Amino acid sequence: MKNLTLEHIARAVGGTLTGFVKEPQREITAVTTDSRKVEPGALFIPIVGARADGHDFIPQVMAQGAACTLSEKDLGEQGFPYIRVDSSLQAVKDLAEYYLEQLDLPVVGITGSVGKTSTKEMIAAVLAQKFRVLKTQGNFNNELGLPLTIFRLREEDEIAVLEMGISDFGEMSRLAKVARPDYSVITNIGCCHLENLKDRDGILKAKTEIFDFMKPGGRAILNGDDDKLRTVRRVQGKSPLFFGMDQKNEIWADEVESLGLKGTRCRIHMGAESFSVQIPVPGRHMVSNALAGAAVGLSFGMTAQEIQAGIESLQPVSGRFHIMETEKFTIIDDCYNANPVSMKASLDVLKDALGRRTAILGDMAELGADERKLHAQVGQHAARAGIDALICVGELGGEIARAAREEDPSLSVVHLADLDALLDHLPELVKAGDTILVKASHCMNFERIVEALAELAGK
Repeated sequence: MKNLTLEHIARAVGGTLTGFVKEPQREITAVTTDSRKVEPGALFIPIVGARADGHDFIPQVMAQGAACTLSEKDLGEQGFPYIRVDSSLQAVKDLAEYYLEQLDLPVVGITGSVGKTSTKEMIAAVLAQKFRVLKTQGNFNNELGLPLTIFRLREEDEIAVLEMGISDFGEMSRLAKVARPDYSVITNIGCCHLENLKDRDGILKAKTEIFDFMKPGGRAILNGDDDKLRTVRRVQGKSPLFFGMDQKNEIWADEVESLGLKGTRCRIHMGAESFSVQIPVPGRHMVSNALAGAAVGLSFGMTAQEIQAGIESLQPVSGRFHIMETEKFTIIDDCYNANPVSMKASLDVLKDALGRRTAILGDMAELGADERKLHAQVGQHAARAGIDALICVGELGGEIARAAREEDPSLSVVHLADLDALLDHLPELVKAGDTILVKASHCMNFERIVEALAELAGK
């Protein structure tokens, strides 16, 4: 890894290199916080967690061939090198910041209330038509996950596409200081993490902290259909590049046509150029993601043909509106996370499906004092969405069910107290030929429902 010698690491993290140091100029091969993934020549960073203390695994990882370890504890005289630090978590961020500086490659930072991951996937798919791209995997978008993503970069990579998720003020500043994006993409300002951020103005303030650490010459790329983001006038002396459905945006779309679960067709306009494209993932919201991808691709000098090919190459991510076709059901696995906006968007896609359209919905987390009201609004939307059956799980899921029944008494609505109750009754609640949407916040563990449905389909 470029310039990550033991001496340089110690300097970057403000630590003291001690123990038996035979080769201070030795360059490490990898960085990990997982003792199970240590390889010869790697740097191990022990994190103190709620269930385990990484320091307990230091003897094991050094015996496995790790080149060095960090430590918040004085290990005394050892037969291996270690770097003493005050905080391993701070050290991992400081080291990631240093390493990214050594690579000197452009960074696209992505944040927003809804659609961060799907937008990240779209942008990476577009850029991959011309560049070697490394992107955030899974949910590695926080103060530990972001550095671990950066450590996966190698000198042959040309662009980093980094997702950044936050739930409180100050978090974005800490993430952006590490990433130092050239381009800052914000998808929208919605109603997430209201417990800490209070309202949409608070969310806007927290998300736009990303601008404070953009590289000189960078540019903000914003959803111009979002009323809060439209208030952003100048970032580092430049007007943002706006994308959206409205023609007032620099990058915009029209001729939108739903293809059901096969995706969406639209025409994208980029100044004097335009092109038709079929987005292979369903949902009108994917048009906005495609526009973000087009805006970033254009910023990197890509042609309309390259951008079109990138959009059409997009692959769905497990847990993110991943469609599973079985002989018995069509399962829409959208259970990675949920909020009111994404919940409504997924219901709007379900209505275009074939067969009996069944939604299994659960609690949405971190919605603050208005959580019951926001769940009720989802229930009202479900009743109006043109679906055939609604199955709700959890305490707040009860609010979805109640509001749906009140809105449309003819809709088939079932409410179960918890996941175990749902799994017990699942065989009698679903029918052959159903298209089944499964969606809730990650804490509800709805991936178990997807697994159970797959098992039922295999019988």
